[in-house]
Amino acid sequence: MKTKQHFLGIILLLVFVIAQTGSVLGQANSGKLIIKGTTIDSATNTKLAFVTVKLNDDKGETIRAGISKEDGSFSLSMLAPSTYHIVIVTLGYAPKTFLLNLHKDTDLGLIALKQQVNSLKEVAITGSRPIIKQKADRIIYDLQADPESKSNSVLGMMHKIPYITLDGQENILLKGNSSFKVLINGRPSPSMENNLNAILKSMPASTIQRIEVITIPPSKYDGEGLAGIINIITVKKLNNGYSGSLNANESFPVGGPGAGGSFTAKSGKFVIAAFGGASVANTPKTTFTNSRETFGSNATSLLQTGDRRSNNKTAYFGTEMSYEIDSLHLLSGQFNLNGSRATDHMAQVSSLDGTNGPLQSYDLLNNNKGTSYGWDAAVNYQIGFKTVKNRLLTFSYQYADNRNNRNGDVTITNPINFNTPDYTQTDIQKFNEHTFQVDFVTPVKKVNIEAGVKGILRSSNSNFGYNSFNNATGQFDADAALSNQYTNKQNVFSAYNSYQVNLKSWNINAGVRVEGTVIRADFISTATVADQNYFNILPSIAVSKNFSDQTALNFGFSQRIRRPGINRLNPYIDRSNPNFELTGNPNLRPVLLNDVQAGFSSNKKLSLNLGLDYSFMNNLDLQVADFDPATQVTRTSYANTGKSSSFGSNLSVSYPVCKIYNVSLNGNVMYLWLQGIADGEIVHNDRLMYSFSLSNGLRFNKGWAVNADLNVVSRNPTGLQGYSNSFVSTAFSMNKELIKNKLGFAARVNNPFTGYRNNITRIFGPDFNQLYNSRDYYRSFGISLNYKFGGLNDGVNKSRRSIENNDVAN
Repeated sequence: MKTKQHFLGIILLLVFVIAQTGSVLGQANSGKLIIKGTTIDSATNTKLAFVTVKLNDDKGETIRAGISKEDGSFSLSMLAPSTYHIVIVTLGYAPKTFLLNLHKDTDLGLIALKQQVNSLKEVAITGSRPIIKQKADRIIYDLQADPESKSNSVLGMMHKIPYITLDGQENILLKGNSSFKVLINGRPSPSMENNLNAILKSMPASTIQRIEVITIPPSKYDGEGLAGIINIITVKKLNNGYSGSLNANESFPVGGPGAGGSFTAKSGKFVIAAFGGASVANTPKTTFTNSRETFGSNATSLLQTGDRRSNNKTAYFGTEMSYEIDSLHLLSGQFNLNGSRATDHMAQVSSLDGTNGPLQSYDLLNNNKGTSYGWDAAVNYQIGFKTVKNRLLTFSYQYADNRNNRNGDVTITNPINFNTPDYTQTDIQKFNEHTFQVDFVTPVKKVNIEAGVKGILRSSNSNFGYNSFNNATGQFDADAALSNQYTNKQNVFSAYNSYQVNLKSWNINAGVRVEGTVIRADFISTATVADQNYFNILPSIAVSKNFSDQTALNFGFSQRIRRPGINRLNPYIDRSNPNFELTGNPNLRPVLLNDVQAGFSSNKKLSLNLGLDYSFMNNLDLQVADFDPATQVTRTSYANTGKSSSFGSNLSVSYPVCKIYNVSLNGNVMYLWLQGIADGEIVHNDRLMYSFSLSNGLRFNKGWAVNADLNVVSRNPTGLQGYSNSFVSTAFSMNKELIKNKLGFAARVNNPFTGYRNNITRIFGPDFNQLYNSRDYYRSFGISLNYKFGGLNDGVNKSRRSIENNDVAN
């Protein structure tokens, strides 16, 4: 009770500080003068829309800018008396510059612009824009500067980004950790995060501008995501008009057709940006083996062999909109929608042997169907202040809703000493979330101060059932003992305060975040309740030093938290394989990570980024597998049983060997110390983890480009008691620009020298060893067509602060 009162006091105090800061730091109005005019074509007197009008000071710095409307008129208000250099520019016309001594409201009248008629020979740009940039708290990867993005998906490009690797199942790991958060354009999308891998696999990389890896998230972000945040930017900050891109692609024998695109447009004070796409991911029939050896007085050997095939259809859509009410008030919002439908067919032969011969056998046919769909919407109201530039107060609200349904039909044939009848499993999950947030930002000399309060109200529900076939009635009867209804309500209340200092060569970002969590879990069918309350104080600091020789040093410290999400808490038991069960743990508690980082970067001809990282965790929630010799079932669940520490390094190098050839290397090396308790005994899973991605790019004349990639990934832990095998992959791609800066064609082949790969996972315990080996397709081919259209001159207006829910791990 005291903790709740203490936390409420902190929030009330911070609200008071925010309110008082606005009044204490206020200044007098700087001016109310107006400049207006109309832009026209000098030859035809036609009104010119979307012309940029800038007001520069004596140093050439732009202090105000505007755009002419469709009738050619423009107006700049709230100006102080001064001398301004007026610069008027637009595409296809010669720029116009003149001096104005402003001391009263001024109408410039008709401003005639002359068309540029000079013809220039085509100029070849030999320099290239940097693909990777490093800041104090993040790494930025420019996908548009990488030609390979024209033929790949966003998921397929992830291995080239510093700190990121993909494991054997194409799961994303950030600094070797599966706990991280994903933002779209700096904002959360719970509906997309719920189906992340499928969406990123279907999203063409050519529709994405850049990806930011935030390794030391500032205090304004929620504390969740142990390894950090991946921010995917789809919107390019350009000017008036419209701009967009379209992509159509096909991959085989694994994969299928797909299409995606992005679009940005501005009309007056209204701006809209959207992206979307759809794809089919088809995996033809592959084979697998699953074996388990148990020890002790009654040693057994289980062997399962079979085949499976799957199909997944995914579609997604996202949009951002803004309306500039006036120069001080901005209304913005976002809406995201996605859905998927997956089917999986598996046939399996299972036999269990003891020391004296066969004990049990059966054949199994399993048909699984799953649907997932979700949407989220947010609105932000931003208020500026006349007295202080860049002082902002933002009110935000977001609602998110997700639905997931799983249905499995299991048919048993040829049973020997196996009495389980045919059965079906269903799990209906519902999730919704309300978020309220207030943010305040103000500059004080060279310091930028940020503060805010936030409340998240979540509700998760799972209704899972198990139905056994009744031979007497010929129907499936519900089994109450294996069914349940589960409700989880989680409320998170937080407040933050941070300070940014930008000096000549130093950049410092420091802050603290306080978070209080209240959880209530109800098991409706069994009438039991589980409650949890916890309070966390999470500091963060990032410091960078820039040198005159284009090098920089950075270091930082942060604490992060991982709250278990519905997938880890849900007590639904997946019995798709009768000898192996998978379930969640509603009693899981959060995990706290301490992380220390240091880095060096050089932006010379040899581009170099080097990072060091040390982190440690206690009370770590891990997947734990226990074998029950009475039932011959291995059950895997989650438990706060482990602790870990890791020390690692990241290296990213890029070098232009010559005019047409560029080589780059992205590598990660980390040693992990991991231990926990399984079946009452201490288990260690220490190992060296590494990954390397070598990329070779050749750029020829007439729009031709060729890329060759080599990827090496080591064994990776799959929990306290498991690890996956290492692998090597290769990829070759070709791009051809058919219409300059408009239309391009790309082709890609993955692993041309290897048709299949054995994807192996080993799991061990005090009394058993298990090995799962899936023979997966490895060689694949893909083609894509990319089209860019339109022209823009101004960016999408966004509120400087908005809701960023990134505090739950699944």
